[in-house]
Amino acid sequence: MAQIEQYPLIPLRDLVVFPYMIVPVFVGRPKSVSAVKVAEETDKRIFLTLQKDSQIDKPKKGDIYEVGVVAEILQVLKLPDNTIKILVEGVKRARIVNYIDDDETTFVEVEELLDEVLNESVLAPLKETLLKTFEEYMKISKKIPADIYDTLKDISDLNKLVYLIASNLQFRLNELQTILDINIVEERAEKLIEILQTEIEIAKIDERIKHRVKAQMSKAQREYYLNEQIKAIQKELGRDDDLKADLEELESKIKSLDMPDEVREKAERELKKLKIMPPMSAESTVVRNYLDWLTSLPWGIYTEDKIDIKKAEEILDRDHYGLEKVKERILEFLAVRKVSPDIKGPILCFVGPPGVGKTSLAKSIAESLGRKFVRISLGGVRDEAEIRGHRRTYIGALPGKLIQSMRKAKSMNPVFLLDEIDKLGSDFRGDPASALLEALDPEQNSAFMDHYLEVEFDLSKVFFITTANTTETIPSALLDRMEVIQISGYTESEKFNIAKKFLIPKQLKEHSIEDEKIKITDSAIYNVIWYYTREAGVRNLEREIAALVRKGVKKLVSNEKLKQVVISAKNIEKYLGVKKFRVEEVEEDFEVGVATGLAWTPYGGEILQTEVAIFDGNGKMTITGQIGEVMQESAQAALTVVKSRAGKYGIPDYKFKDFDMHIHVPEGAVPKDGPSAGITIATAIMSALTDRPVNCRIAMTGEITLRGKVLPVGGIKEKVLAAHRAKLKDVILPEENKKDLTDIPSDVKENIRFHLVKNIDEVFKLVLKK
Repeated sequence: MAQIEQYPLIPLRDLVVFPYMIVPVFVGRPKSVSAVKVAEETDKRIFLTLQKDSQIDKPKKGDIYEVGVVAEILQVLKLPDNTIKILVEGVKRARIVNYIDDDETTFVEVEELLDEVLNESVLAPLKETLLKTFEEYMKISKKIPADIYDTLKDISDLNKLVYLIASNLQFRLNELQTILDINIVEERAEKLIEILQTEIEIAKIDERIKHRVKAQMSKAQREYYLNEQIKAIQKELGRDDDLKADLEELESKIKSLDMPDEVREKAERELKKLKIMPPMSAESTVVRNYLDWLTSLPWGIYTEDKIDIKKAEEILDRDHYGLEKVKERILEFLAVRKVSPDIKGPILCFVGPPGVGKTSLAKSIAESLGRKFVRISLGGVRDEAEIRGHRRTYIGALPGKLIQSMRKAKSMNPVFLLDEIDKLGSDFRGDPASALLEALDPEQNSAFMDHYLEVEFDLSKVFFITTANTTETIPSALLDRMEVIQISGYTESEKFNIAKKFLIPKQLKEHSIEDEKIKITDSAIYNVIWYYTREAGVRNLEREIAALVRKGVKKLVSNEKLKQVVISAKNIEKYLGVKKFRVEEVEEDFEVGVATGLAWTPYGGEILQTEVAIFDGNGKMTITGQIGEVMQESAQAALTVVKSRAGKYGIPDYKFKDFDMHIHVPEGAVPKDGPSAGITIATAIMSALTDRPVNCRIAMTGEITLRGKVLPVGGIKEKVLAAHRAKLKDVILPEENKKDLTDIPSDVKENIRFHLVKNIDEVFKLVLKK
């Protein structure tokens, strides 16, 4: 009978140890750690055996296999997580005969199991067969390093060879335990060969299946197979539930939204298609994005108009000073809308120079109506798809700006501002202006079709407002659909009031400064308007006021004793530097060959003193001062008018033949054009040829014909304001411009005498000194 020996026990969860096998073992359970300590203190030997169930944390006698290995501890290493790593070598097989479970350590009494040989003659053939089978397995499995075979083939002992091969295999633990349990060497070798051959056959079958499936599987089948795998992976990760939740959310949105029947049918068809698609396919993403867009639009959602004319008037007066005609037109629109909510409203187009408040007017309208406000800038848009959207077949397709903004508005009836409509471009990608025709036509926009949505969208309840700096670049077909409201700009008085009532308080608030700390006097405001800005709006005026406030703040911070900063006309240059512009002033009362004209620019009216000089020559005429073609033609017409009246005004013929004439319009760096300088040039030419001085204190504007008739011109309000700014008391205007005098502020009208003329002789009579 074999000798009984006692050893501390370490049960193993996922490892079978064989004799001759050197392997690391991680020890973490308290009793196993204690077993290592006991072994270290005695003969460094322990008993290792496999647990029947790896999940059991505290195994008892029935939870472990009886046959295990007595192993010798070669090395002990303590790890940072309080576990121990030991390196052990299997010494001999043994079977548990007695199980001693102490509080701290489990001991087992074991008897050694001796290996039996029944027939020594079969050991050599078994060894050869085992080595060949193992070599074949290595080639097919590709899991074992090639150099291991070279080590094993030199081992002569079959028993040792079986143990070492088994220790390198990653088979099921119960099969490895079976090998350890067998006592007869030949049977153990045969069992190992059987297991190896079974694994080889399984590997071969698997390989054949892979080749056959690969040969037969089409692209669609392969995608299906992969998608099924992805589904399985997603299910394991818990993402399958997210996908179902998203589909359910889309379905509930489609049911709850007040979509037209056609749109709902389209959405339901696309959702049905999405449900049967593989979730990771490219087409699935396209359909999903489409449904997201379709369900995020405000189908059937309208804000209720709260039209109160008095409140609307208060809002417009609060946000905008002046602009009486524009406000009147807006209030008219609101009044009509209140009486007839379903009326097809006009498309308003605010036209005027930069900074006059076109965009803020649209915001005020939205506030007075109680509607949502959205804005898109059309400046530089060249692609038709920006308006109508892209087809869904394109990569990265999106709806157009109109539909995108409707989603942002979350309402079917917002106030929609199309900014800078005069700056639309066009190229090979289409004409965006033409694409806007449908959206801005009240007869068509109830069924606006976006290329991406592919369903009709009702824009008929949207209040469209457009803005432009000029109508010249807006296509006539588009302009025909809009009601143009001109916003010409602000007078000096209006700019002063805007600065005092709006801009200065706004800047003081933004800079967190009390009103008493920085005081900008009235004279300083006028100086900023005259000498530091030249514009129709108030944008630059606000910038200059912000600069004054900043510099005032700096002065206050630099000198803590200073209680208040006063900015006046006397010290304004210290804050804003030297004057950037000069106010046109008429220095001489009477002068030969000089006439005071009035011109319109995008920044307001200007005074232009036209000069004419004659000298010896041969009848040539020179025009300078960056004159445009229309103005050059006006000069030619003016000369012809003077020639036709030469006899009447006593001009001898030789003055036209023996003298050259030079016409110059000052500020030569500024381009000028238009017909309104006709009477001014004719007056200056007549003065130069007759040597009669012109009353330069009288300003004039008007187009001239060859018969001497004076025709109406534009920009009367701005031109009269320029004359008022230059402190002129008399202005000559064409008779037909009498209607435009209603636009001129009453305070300006009171200080200017208007002379309305029909022909050039009336002009000469007024301005030429006898």
